[in-house]
Amino acid sequence: MKNYREIAEEWLKGDFDPQTKARVAELRDNDPAGLEDAFYKNLEFGTGGLRGIMDAGTNRMNRYTVGMATQGLANYMKSHADGKALSACVSYDSRNNSELFARITADVLSNNGIHVYLFDGIRPTPELSYSIRAKGATAGIMITASHNPKEYNGYKVFWSDGGQITSPVDKDIVAEVAKITGPSMVKFSASGATGGIEIMGKEMDEMYLNDILSLTLSPEARAAHRDIKIVYTPLHGCGVRLVPECLARLGFSNVFHVPEQDVSDGNFPTVVSPNPEEPAAMKMAIEKADEVGADIVMATDPDADRMGIAVRDNDGKMVLFNGNQTASMLTYYILTRWKELGRLGEGKYCVKTIVTTELMADICKSFGVKCYNVLTGFKYIADVVKAHELTGEFICGGEESYGFNVGQFVRDKCAQVSCSMVAECAAWAAERGLTLYQLMDKIYAEYGRRLESMVYIVRSGKSGAEEIQKIMAGYRATPPAELAGSKVVKVIDYDRPDETGLPKSNVLQFFSEAGDVVTVRPSGTEPKIKFYFGAKGDDAAAKIERLKAQFVN
Repeated sequence: MKNYREIAEEWLKGDFDPQTKARVAELRDNDPAGLEDAFYKNLEFGTGGLRGIMDAGTNRMNRYTVGMATQGLANYMKSHADGKALSACVSYDSRNNSELFARITADVLSNNGIHVYLFDGIRPTPELSYSIRAKGATAGIMITASHNPKEYNGYKVFWSDGGQITSPVDKDIVAEVAKITGPSMVKFSASGATGGIEIMGKEMDEMYLNDILSLTLSPEARAAHRDIKIVYTPLHGCGVRLVPECLARLGFSNVFHVPEQDVSDGNFPTVVSPNPEEPAAMKMAIEKADEVGADIVMATDPDADRMGIAVRDNDGKMVLFNGNQTASMLTYYILTRWKELGRLGEGKYCVKTIVTTELMADICKSFGVKCYNVLTGFKYIADVVKAHELTGEFICGGEESYGFNVGQFVRDKCAQVSCSMVAECAAWAAERGLTLYQLMDKIYAEYGRRLESMVYIVRSGKSGAEEIQKIMAGYRATPPAELAGSKVVKVIDYDRPDETGLPKSNVLQFFSEAGDVVTVRPSGTEPKIKFYFGAKGDDAAAKIERLKAQFVN
C-alpha cells in the first residue's frame, strides 16, 4: 500500500494542471503535516456525497476528486438504467469554486451520455430537489458545503424522488466511486456522443415559487399585517435570489436587507462562519433590526436550505430562537390552521429527527397527527415522505439544526418556504394580539417547557478522527449512570438496527427518569463530535448547564 508521500509524488509527475503541481510541491517543501493530511487517504464519498477543504490532494475538494466522484456516480446510473434515458439536474451555491465544480460535474455526466439540466446561476438546494421531480431526472447534484467555513466545499447527491440518496442506493454509489482510483479513469473530455447540457433558469424559478407558496395558509392575516417589519440576510449565499421574492409575493412590504451580506461571495467577508446557528452570524442583521425597529430577523445559510430567526421578547430585545423552537412553533401554527381549515384526518403525518425536541412530537399527538422519528439528516425525513407518497400526506417536518419543510414539493429542508411560513405565522399571531415570542411562551404553557442545546468538540485530522471514535467507544463501554442527578433509565445505541428498527448509525442516546435526554454522535460531514442536550421542566435551563458540565466541560 502506497504512503502519502508516494501518492503526492505521483501527482507531481502525473497529468495534473500546473497550479495543482505547484501546490503539491509547496506542501511537500513547507508543510509536511499539511501534505500528509492532503494525501493520507481519499476524500471519503459518504452516503450523502463529498465535503472537504478545497485544495490539492486526494483528501481535498478539487477538480480531480469532483471528477472522480462524478464518474463513479455516472457508472452507477448507467449500470441501473434498465434501458431508460438518463438525466441529472445540477446546481451550485455562492461558494468559491462552486460554479467550476458544477461545470465539471455537468461535463463528466454529459460525456458519459447522461443529459444534464444545469442551472444558469446560483440556486438553493431545495430548488435543486424540486427540479429533479419537475424534470423527471434520474439524479441531482448540488455543489455546496452548506454552512461550513469558506475553506470548504461539497457535493450532495440526490435521487429521482428529489431526496438525498439513502440505502441501498447510497452504499451502491459509494462502492462505484471507490472503483475510480485515479483521474485517468474520468471522462473529463468527450470521446463521442454526449448527453448534452440544457440550461435551466427563470422558468424553473417560477414553477418552484408558485408551488411552495401555494402551501401558505392565512391570506387574510397576511393582508391585515403586511407591514410587519422583517430583516432578511442571505449571509452572502443564494437565498438572496428567492427569499425576498417569496416575501414580496406574500404581500410583506416592510422587508429590510443588510446590503453588505446581500453580496454573493464565497469568502463570506462579514462573518467568520455563514451559519445561522451561530449568534455571531446574526449580529449585523440584529443591528439592522434595532436600527429600523424590525419585529423579526431571518437568516439563511449559503445554499438556502436552513434558516435561523430572532424575535423581540417582552422587553423589546431581540432574542434568537433555536431550531427546536422554530420547528415547534411552525408545527403548532400549521397544525392549528390545518385543523381550522378541516384538513386534518387519516394519513396526515409529520416527521422529526431523533435529536429534535420531543415538544414537536407532543404537539403532533395533541392534534391526533402521527409524528415519525428518524435518524439525523433531512434525507431520512424525505425517505419517510417517499415511503408514504401513495398512502399519506406529509404536513411538515423539522430538525434541530435549523432545517424545516412543508408539503411534498421539495424533498429536503427549504429556507424559502420556512421564511414564508415564519412571516405568515407572525401575521397570524398578530391577529391574536401575540408576538412570536409570546406565541412560543403560549406553546410552553400548554405543553410544558422543554429546552435544548447542542455543543460540539472539534477534533481535526487523522488523530482527531481517532479520538472521536475513542470517545464513542468509551460511552458504549461505560454509559453514564445519571443525567443532571437523575437516574439513566434507557440507553439507545443506533449502531444496533435490529433493536432500533432504523438504519445503522453511530449515535448513542441516554434518557433519564426526569425526562431529560443526551445524544452523542460524530458529525457525518465535519471533524466534530456533537452533544445534544434536552431538559424538561421549569428548571430546564439549569439542567442544561449541568449536562454540559457533565459531558463537555
